[in-house]
Amino acid sequence: MSKPASTPARRFMKLAGMTASIATKAVSNRIQSRYASEEEKATQRQQLLEQIGVQIADTLGEMKGAVMKVGQIASQYQDIFPPEIAKAMARLQRQAPPVPFATIQQQVEKELGKSLSSLFARFEQEPFAAASIGQVHRAVLHSGQPVVVKVQYPGVDECCESDLKQIRMALRLAGVLKIDRALQDELFREIETSLHEELDYTHEAHNLALFAAFHAPLDAQLVIPRVFPEFSSRRVLTLSEEKGDSIEQAAQYPLEVRNQIGQRLFSMMGQQIFFLRQFHCDPHPGNFAFRPDGSVVVYDFGCTKVLPESVAQHYRKLVSAARRNHIPDLETELRGLKVRTEQGQVPAEFYKQWLSLLLPPVNEPFDFAQSTLHHEAVKLGRKSLKYWDCFQPSGDTMMINRSVSGHYWNMVALKVQENFEPLVSRLIIAPLETHSTET
Repeated sequence: MSKPASTPARRFMKLAGMTASIATKAVSNRIQSRYASEEEKATQRQQLLEQIGVQIADTLGEMKGAVMKVGQIASQYQDIFPPEIAKAMARLQRQAPPVPFATIQQQVEKELGKSLSSLFARFEQEPFAAASIGQVHRAVLHSGQPVVVKVQYPGVDECCESDLKQIRMALRLAGVLKIDRALQDELFREIETSLHEELDYTHEAHNLALFAAFHAPLDAQLVIPRVFPEFSSRRVLTLSEEKGDSIEQAAQYPLEVRNQIGQRLFSMMGQQIFFLRQFHCDPHPGNFAFRPDGSVVVYDFGCTKVLPESVAQHYRKLVSAARRNHIPDLETELRGLKVRTEQGQVPAEFYKQWLSLLLPPVNEPFDFAQSTLHHEAVKLGRKSLKYWDCFQPSGDTMMINRSVSGHYWNMVALKVQENFEPLVSRLIIAPLETHSTET
């Protein structure tokens, strides 16, 4: 593996080289397709996208920092990127290689203003997790308290803005963003805001305290690590060590425990979205740990989203309309969420087909271990292409979609067999009915 680009100038040159190469490929493809049949054009376009996807993934995979994080985020939005691009970029979800310990030690001592030995009784040199913008080490305070220390790679925040501009330019020149310029601006602002928040560990420390205070009276078995402020800064975050099993290990728990965990994850998501109106929106399984008593440990509160009350209400009404199969109300709420465009007419049958697919997991007993929903959604999506211009991704819904789809896969991995309808009624529908009665 080649040495990661570290300085802003080197990163800029590497990304600019990728952008130029992609632009050349795109121009060449347009020239070659000029006299090709429609079938040949489609084949050439698919081959181009596959080549571009591999090139982007290879380049970003060699670079730590914001640009790799953008790639990781992008890989989760197949409604924004062609599947060939998203599939290639999904490789970036794998764990990143760690940086040398000397670099980590220097960063900790610079941020906290003391030597490592005066700060910690023990500090493991080998990280147990390494990601795009930092890595995590186990340590022990002089008080004997076991902790984990999250350390941001030096210089990552300095490269954030230029990295983001370069990757957007590359995708735009390649013609792979399937949305108009105004919506691109909105979504990339969303990504930029998310990146800046993740790069500020004091922001994450605040989130940890906020979510812990919110959930403590609701569920003692939802565990959120405690922050040690005197051992934390903008680029170093020290937390209580909260152990648990991986999702693969939890999948071997008895069904009753797995269902408890499923209920806990679903309830957590609903409480945050509809009551706290700020939610943990990085549902990657590595951000959770599980215990045989049904407890769930939640890590990484760097990526959260504050939800306006109006958006939460649109979602409540959307779910209500879906459960009633009331298509006019459903379309009204989709317009309110800026998902339904002003283009064209969409027949009721289109919505009914999607509802018959999407409602069962939240409306009746459902076996996630046997779920084929994701396969059926792909098939139905292909049939729905003629209505493509009638819908668009929305900045208000992007992170919610990310959370819902991520937790769907967590339920599949845990082989949950549960009926979530009572939770939907309690968390989403009942407050809507109460609000209607009051008004």
